[in-house]
Amino acid sequence: MEILYLLIPLSAVLVLVIVAIFGWALHRGQFEDLEQEGERILHDDARGN
Repeated sequence: MEILYLLIPLSAVLVLVIVAIFGWALHRGQFEDLEQEGERILHDDARGN
């Protein structure tokens, strides 16, 4: 039962860290154009190979 005094605050901190990382990624534009990134693999590139 005493472990709950450690696990509950630890899980709350973990959730806050995950939300902060998601907010940072959202603010930096990581989810701006998902369709183009999904279609990029389908198009032939004349680069390199």
